[in-house]
Amino acid sequence: MLSRALRPFLLRRTKQQVAKELPEKLEQTIYCEMDKAQRRQYDELRNYYRATLLKQIESVGIKRAKFHILEALLRLRQAACHPGLINASAINGESSAKLDVLLPQLGEVTEEGHKALVFSQFTSFLSVVRQRLETEGIAYEYLDGQTRDRQTPVERFQNDPNCKLFLISLKAGGQGLNLTAAEYVFLLDPWWNPAVEAQAIDRAHRIGQSRRVFAYRLITRDTVEEKVLALQATKRELADAIINQDNSLLRSITGDDLMLLLS
Repeated sequence: MLSRALRPFLLRRTKQQVAKELPEKLEQTIYCEMDKAQRRQYDELRNYYRATLLKQIESVGIKRAKFHILEALLRLRQAACHPGLINASAINGESSAKLDVLLPQLGEVTEEGHKALVFSQFTSFLSVVRQRLETEGIAYEYLDGQTRDRQTPVERFQNDPNCKLFLISLKAGGQGLNLTAAEYVFLLDPWWNPAVEAQAIDRAHRIGQSRRVFAYRLITRDTVEEKVLALQATKRELADAIINQDNSLLRSITGDDLMLLLS
């Protein structure tokens, strides 16, 4: 009913409809396994927040505990990326499941002559990746919210055959950039809104791209990141059900889904 009500006022043309000549875009989720040390740190942090938040919610209510809930989710997401994002002294000494997966992938991509974009919400995590690349003497470009001259790194990445990697903060570079020199996109941490990730991938998969684009999401197994993926899927399905012609999901919509739409 909601979709039918909106249709006379909503004109939606997807990229697939407008730019049919675009090559295929393939997306894949890569699950990373933490070692014992990282798993122990993550579990201790999760148990701490679980105990303290439950007590706080019981005493003051969930609305008043909202700030602490957001803080807990942030810290758990950081711990799933790298121990050094929680404890700065561990920035170099501790291992990270995602780095153990990412660096060989980047090495393989660049050795084959391809270019790649690497996105993360956490500039501190990108700093860890930068240190590793510099240690190995690998050329790259970098852009975050502090970058004033955005055009220079973009032009170098697009035109310099020796610069095959571009590290970008998700919010600063998720839109407004044309990076069609890249064939690979790595998303190091999931964001609550799947549209933000889609915009990041579309820095490479856009008009002017002549090659197939491969996008990889790195997810640490058995962490809050898997829950984020589940929330993303729910939000994406609801949005598609409302604005697309296929309304099959609306037939099974629940009261909670409706409350979400009306909130």
